Amino acid sequence: MTDGRDYPDEPAGPFPTPPTTVEDREGRSITVRRYDEERDREALESMYAAFDPADRAQGIPPTGEDRIADWLDAITSGDAVNVVACHGDDIAGHATLVPDSDETVVAAELAIFVLQAYQGAGIGTHLIETLLGAGEEAGVERVWLTVERWNEPAISLYEKVGFEPSDTESFEHEMTIRLAEG
Repeated sequence: MTDGRDYPDEPAGPFPTPPTTVEDREGRSITVRRYDEERDREALESMYAAFDPADRAQGIPPTGEDRIADWLDAITSGDAVNVVACHGDDIAGHATLVPDSDETVVAAELAIFVLQAYQGAGIGTHLIETLLGAGEEAGVERVWLTVERWNEPAISLYEKVGFEPSDTESFEHEMTIRLAEG
């Protein structure tokens, strides 16, 4: 059984698994590691509270403490795969794979968020690649995402990592990647 999306025939990768550390284009040491509820929740809520409204897309991340908390509960629980990009004690970015309900083949939706002060420094690429490695390690075989069709920087980033367009007919541009043979 499939989820109705068109996925590439061949798996992409290989992708690194967390934790990984890189120096971004600004010379900052960035560590991407698995999200830990106890260690990271407060800092992640703070990151989303500080998120620039201009960088919100498709209604996420939400605004307001309660809505952010509820949203994080939904995307960090169960079988979701989450990684955070850390610069010292600060969280500079977060990426998540939220599983579909399809029980036969493990598919998940990707979402990524990088604070404005860290954008354009290569952190997004590293965050996505490490998330995909963590996802593959967790048994995720296929990943999909939607991006607003005018968001060329994001589309270029996703293509660089290996995503391919699957549905470009609607307002949102849908892209997919295969992590493992299904």
